[in-house]
Amino acid sequence: MVDTDRYPISDPDGPAWRAVVDATRAELAEHGCSVLPDFVRPEPRAVLEEECARIAPLAHTDVELVNAYNIALDTPLPDGHPGRVVMERGNAFVARDHIPADAVVQRLYTSPVFQRFVADCFALPELHELADPLSGLCLNVIAPGRAHPWHFDTNEFTVSMLTQRADEGGVFEYCPNIRSADDEHLDDVAAVLAGDGGHLVRRLELRPGDLQLFRGRFALHRVSTVRGERARHTAIFAYSERPGVLGSAERTRQLFGRTLPVHTEARVRGDQLLD
Repeated sequence: MVDTDRYPISDPDGPAWRAVVDATRAELAEHGCSVLPDFVRPEPRAVLEEECARIAPLAHTDVELVNAYNIALDTPLPDGHPGRVVMERGNAFVARDHIPADAVVQRLYTSPVFQRFVADCFALPELHELADPLSGLCLNVIAPGRAHPWHFDTNEFTVSMLTQRADEGGVFEYCPNIRSADDEHLDDVAAVLAGDGGHLVRRLELRPGDLQLFRGRFALHRVSTVRGERARHTAIFAYSERPGVLGSAERTRQLFGRTLPVHTEARVRGDQLLD
């Protein structure tokens, strides 16, 4: 599946591996994001797009009002807090239990070779698949006329791959390291939500088969409104530094329209951020 001439993920001791990893780490350190273009070879890329398009109709679609922290809108917050800014979320998600075990995205997500490569890019000794049976791996579907508003990710590190471009729009926008594990930087977040923080925003034009490594827990980000006839599809590979991480019941219900008994258990978290 992978262009191993360009990305030698099965040769962790080789100089080519080191060169790719070092370049990726540098981009992550500076921008909180790195894109490895054409990570998937052309032939499996076509399979990737077809497989994801086939399951896209299984996405839970629910246009609703949310905030950037994906917490309940009635959460008590002080005046002026960016969590009080309400936005319309108009995208949809296919849960992991709807993705076939032999699908390209499923095989990549569970591959120890792929996981080792991704961990090294993030300068981690190891990483773990989310224990969450719904959100560990999912397909994001944004239909024409819809968008994914500003938000933070639940997990510390996000790995994603565009599988189908929109005709127009659907641009990934993000604010690198706008918050940290110790500081929410509420003023900066509020400025971006108010449209006054343009200097904090970076924009990416992604293509199918590009691998995106992203520190989405600390970067406010969104996908702009999709235009034209084609929906935007993105596979999201969610990993964590620690085993056993689950999504909250509230966030899981937002994304998939349902929860499982496991979502009532305490989440494993290494910080005290809102989400």
